[in-house]
Order: sequence, then C-alpha cells, then structure tokens
Amino acid sequence: MPVHYQLTGRSASAISASVEAGIRTGGLPPGSPLPPIRTLAAELGVSPATVASAYTALRQRGLLESAGRAGTRVRERPAVSFRSAELLAVPENAVDLSSGAPALDRLPRLAPILASLDPAPVSYRDAGVLPELAAMARDRLAAEDIPATEIVLTSGALDGIERLLGAYVAPGDAVGIEDPGWANAIDLVAAMGLRAVPMPVDEHGPTLEGVTAALAAGVRAVIITTRAHNPTGAALSPERSAALRVLLAAHPDVLVIEDDHCGDLAEVPLYPLAGLTPAWAYIRSVSKAYGPDLRLAVVTGDPVTAGRVAGRQRFGAGWVSTILQHAVLRMWSSSEVADQVRTTSEVYRARREALIAALAGHGLHATGRSGINVWVPVPDETVAVARLRDLGWAVAPGAAYRLASPPALRITISTLGAEQVGPLAEAIFTAAAQVPGRGRV
Repeated sequence: MPVHYQLTGRSASAISASVEAGIRTGGLPPGSPLPPIRTLAAELGVSPATVASAYTALRQRGLLESAGRAGTRVRERPAVSFRSAELLAVPENAVDLSSGAPALDRLPRLAPILASLDPAPVSYRDAGVLPELAAMARDRLAAEDIPATEIVLTSGALDGIERLLGAYVAPGDAVGIEDPGWANAIDLVAAMGLRAVPMPVDEHGPTLEGVTAALAAGVRAVIITTRAHNPTGAALSPERSAALRVLLAAHPDVLVIEDDHCGDLAEVPLYPLAGLTPAWAYIRSVSKAYGPDLRLAVVTGDPVTAGRVAGRQRFGAGWVSTILQHAVLRMWSSSEVADQVRTTSEVYRARREALIAALAGHGLHATGRSGINVWVPVPDETVAVARLRDLGWAVAPGAAYRLASPPALRITISTLGAEQVGPLAEAIFTAAAQVPGRGRV
C-alpha cells in the first residue's frame, strides 16, 4: 500500500524531524518505505548527501532500517512512540496469548508483603543496594555456581542490558544478538545505534556456528539467554554451555552478557557462562517470578563491569527503590512464596508441553523447553496471525523477534487453560496449514 506522507526539510536535522513526526503521528506506519535518497533530494531541492545524513541518523536512533534492494523503511518497532501501536490491540472476542507476560493470578500477592514492611526513610547519601539483599543475592547465585562478588541492581533486565552496553560499546559497534531473540533487546541495540549480528538459536541456545560467525564479524559484546529464551523457550544444555565457554574464553575483549530473566521461575537447571571472560555480566530479573511491576534485576559481573554499571546509574535513576528491595527481600525469605513460585513453574511446564504435544499431533513442530512461550514455525506468519484472530486467538507474529530466521508465531502459554489446548492446536493447524500459492505444508 503506498504511503502518502509529505516529507519536508532543507537540512538533515529538519528532514529527520519530518520523518520522526510521520512515524509518531501514524503518517508513516511501521514498514513504510521511504523515498530513495536521490528522489527525495530532488523533491526537496537538497543534496543527496543531506538526505543520506538524515537517513543515517534515523537508522542509528532505531527509527529506520535498510531493506536491501527495497531501500529504506520504517522499522516494525521504531524507537519512538507512535499512534499505529493501536493496530496491535487484541480484539475483544479473542483469547490473548500474545503478551509474553506471566499470569497475574499466579504471582505472589503483594498486599501482605507490603503490609509487613516498615522501612526506615533513606537519604540520597545512604540509598543504594541493601546489604542484606546483596548478601542473600550472593548466596542464591553462588548455589548455582555464579561467582557473585559484586552486586548491582537495575530496574529490570533491559535496563541492565542498556547500562552494560553503554559502558562498553559505541554507536556503530557490532553486538551479537540471538536470532530469533527478545524483541526489546533487538530494538534496544538499534536505538543505541549499534549493529546487530544475528546468532541463530536452536532448542539448546545460540548455535556454536552462529556465535563463531558473530565473533569473526568483530562483535564487541554478545547477549545470551541462559534459559526460558524469549521467544523460543530454548535453554542452554550442559554440552552447549561447555562448548560456548571454551569458544568465548578465546575472545577476552568481548563483553559476555548473560540474561537469566526467568530466574527462580525456570524449572530447568542453570548452566551458566558467568566468570569465563575478563568482561562479563549475569542478569537475573524478578519480574517473571514475582511480578513485572517489581522493577528490579540483580546484576553481577567482574569488578570493572559492575563498577561501570553502578557508576552510570548514579547519573541517571541513582538507585533502585529500597522499598522495592525490602519487598523482594521479604519474598525471597518466604517459604510460602517459594512454594508458590515452584508450583507456578510446574504449571507453566505442563501448559507448554501440552501445547507442543497437541501441535505435534497435527504434524506441527514447536519448541519450548522452558519459560512461558512456545515458538511455532509457519510458512507465512502474517497470514497465520490474521487467520488465528478470525478464529478467536491473538498470538504474536515472529517478525519482531527475527533478524534473519524464518517466519514463526510466538504463543504465550501462561494463561492457557487445559481445555483450550486442543482447540488452539486445531486453530493453529487450520491457520498455518495452507498458504495462498503454496498449498499445504
């Protein structure tokens, strides 16, 4: 569909502002093609270099992306608020399996936790990581063979990743990203002006071939999800972890960021990469197990890396609220909460396995070794998503999670009822089994 939005400007900054305004107001929806550089330059009466500079700046800020021979287009998830986000709204009559979020009714209740707290007020000078929380975090991580001497807190896993990248890489640097991988991390890399190098993922994590190729491409950092990989549910096996440790240890100049966002909720063992290189960081968020509104992630790493993160934090948010820290500490200390988290983990495992088995009964291969998502390859995800919505199911198209990997659907199973598994599998088969012009899969 052609886009009728008039770009304006006589300077690179003015042209950039015009494009950004179009994205923000919906005049340039996600995926919209932009005019070729020479065409737009002729229309605006400026030099091609001026338009090229504007496009380059917008790509570095994560608003545009190169589309090969198709030129330049608006990113599917541009790094700016835009009106067309409403196009992603879930229909009222559809079952929402697109969120990527834990089931709210399975999270620990905060009311009794908060009611039991009476933290003393803290000043700017005294705020920071609570010593008792740091001590418990060290003990919990040490139990899983993570050398957690340094403890820093960030406002969630993505905040930690951004601070880590900001401490080590500069715009234009290459970063190894899982493919498929976490959409927010992919978008963050684009928004920071970094170059994403895809590392293919199978059910055991990033492949050795993919990581080897990324290292050969000169990446300055790699981001690897330990388990409960979003979107595929992959988890590092002991064999894959051991092989990656050998491979990454040979590249001491590369920052290794390990994202264990599911943490206590993951029911598979942890085979960490922590501590194998001079520059490393391990992140464990509390969001999936204890609640997304608890904006807290534990970050540990080598002294230099942890110190850089803490130092940069001082010039931003400063610290993670000590009230939140007290709440997390109380939940970590509760045997009742621990039992609830273990039970929830088993519930999610049963829901994943039930859906994967039901899909296999229809001849469809899906993955999901851990976490709250199942990844289903399909011939055409756009067609499949639309058909599923017509059938009353809202799932996430794989496009936001892919760099070069083939089409798929991400299905969040956290709220999937046992009685819904069969009908959902049937609907997925119906939606994906036949694509116009291709016949049956």
